[in-house]
Amino acid sequence: MTDSFSGQVVVVTGAASGIGAVIARHFAEQDATLVLSEIEGAQLTASADALAAAGHRKPMIHVGDLAKEERRRQADSANAVELHGSIDILVNNAGGGIIKPFLDHTPDTLRTTVDRNWTALWSTWHAVPIMKAKGYGRIVNIGADSVRNGLWDHAAYNAAKGGVHAMGTGLAREFATSGITVNVVAPCIVNTPQVQQASATVPHLIKKFVDVVPGQRPGGMDEIASVVGYLASKEASFVTGQVISVNGGSTML
Repeated sequence: MTDSFSGQVVVVTGAASGIGAVIARHFAEQDATLVLSEIEGAQLTASADALAAAGHRKPMIHVGDLAKEERRRQADSANAVELHGSIDILVNNAGGGIIKPFLDHTPDTLRTTVDRNWTALWSTWHAVPIMKAKGYGRIVNIGADSVRNGLWDHAAYNAAKGGVHAMGTGLAREFATSGITVNVVAPCIVNTPQVQQASATVPHLIKKFVDVVPGQRPGGMDEIASVVGYLASKEASFVTGQVISVNGGSTML
């Protein structure tokens, strides 16, 4: 086991399963002190228990809808500081959205798609003062390559994720002299459990999204997590305000 994040407090939102759970595992393997959050309590507990069973320090967990400001106040930032004295790294993985043709959306599905990504704004707003006070911080937002390549049926989703991308650049410039970097990791289609399930039920739809990737495969969750880990490291101190695509070449430059 390496200890690249030993002594650092890492908050990962949306950490119960999929990409978030793999990101949490990568940090745990490098001896980070973890605070994990998710709306699904049973899944989050299972994820934390699995890390402990693998011999890692058991993460603190918080269950709640982080899109709601009153939940946000009770969540990761306050808990991390109360228990561990600080926050060093925030990974805004919670998000997602409803993918469907734009005119098939309803006011509710549009609002849900935006609200799911509102979590990044609240989480960051609460974490930045703590990072600024200590003169150090790393914020990594999980965005989407579809913002750049205009995938079918992603217009509403891109409206939400595009905001996450834009927030990152603004924050990066505003807090560049405070020792805080802010970057975005933008995956294309990723081989998550949800994608695996969809491959069995709507294979034509998954093929449509894979076909835009020159490598002709989804990304791996570990491939996403490894880039998050680099951007969260001390070595990445001169990388800020960037959208790093992990996309098999589905967009270039």
